[in-house]
Amino acid sequence: MLYPPIQPYAQHRLAVAPPHVLYVEECGNPAGIPVVFLHGGPGAGLEPYHRQLFDPARYRIVLFDQRGAGRSTPHAELSDNTTALLVADMEQIRNHLRIDRWLVFGGSWGSTLALVYTETCPERALGLIVRGVFLCRPAEIHWFYQEGANWVFPDYWEDFVAPIPPAERDNLVAAYYRRLTGTDPNEQKRCALAWSLWEGRTVNLVPRPDVIDFFGLDHLALSLARTECHYFVHDSFLRPNQILADADRLHGIKGTIIHGRYDLICPLRNAWDLHTAWPSSNLVVIPDAGHSAAEPGIAAALVAATDQFAQELAWPPTS
Repeated sequence: MLYPPIQPYAQHRLAVAPPHVLYVEECGNPAGIPVVFLHGGPGAGLEPYHRQLFDPARYRIVLFDQRGAGRSTPHAELSDNTTALLVADMEQIRNHLRIDRWLVFGGSWGSTLALVYTETCPERALGLIVRGVFLCRPAEIHWFYQEGANWVFPDYWEDFVAPIPPAERDNLVAAYYRRLTGTDPNEQKRCALAWSLWEGRTVNLVPRPDVIDFFGLDHLALSLARTECHYFVHDSFLRPNQILADADRLHGIKGTIIHGRYDLICPLRNAWDLHTAWPSSNLVVIPDAGHSAAEPGIAAALVAATDQFAQELAWPPTS
């Protein structure tokens, strides 16, 4: 299903707007088709298996930890951390690596960033692959962090709301934000863990203990919770319905949308609305999957999509 594990052939520390320094790596074939991988969250960071979604003989795979995530520094930093600045970071990475155009690949929040980037810089996209589509509309945030998903996971929800006093539960994102950006490190850690575990318990159709343990790691939980909450309090630094409103900018760009039928973090309606606004895209619904890219059906579809692009893209360019 996935390609065998590989290691980077190059690693970079790229200074962007202070105080941020990004971790960037390149894998696969230096002369291959450039592809940029965009991780989720925001704040989740890279995982080794992300490299395995691409044929290393045919792709020059560029992966990076976004501001405040993974091995980028400062860890969990929220200052100068906005969607527009992440798009600017991608352009700085592209220019630094002397790449003219690349395939854009992102899942969950990575799909958000992939779509905003491609709508901003359509001339730089060889194509677009998105998974677990997240359009960052208020209804999507309300569904997962206020009311909707809690009807499916009432047991996990009880642990999620536990750090927040009942009087503040009418706006859980705002209540969490006050604590995640507060001065009490113990309260920050407690809230980060509860926030992150809520996601880790619901990311797979069938919960996986190893995934839940991963979301319970202090380093990940802090950057994931702080960064997600920061973005969601600020409407992800997007105009209302920005991605769908700007979907005409995707005209002429070949794209594949992959989504689990039982994705309860980012419901299938998101992918359907995107496909409706971008009718030339190919929508692939995985019938037995939730949200995670590591679920077998989703991983297989992602690899099939990258393989198909590798076959169809003329490389190297003739002009």
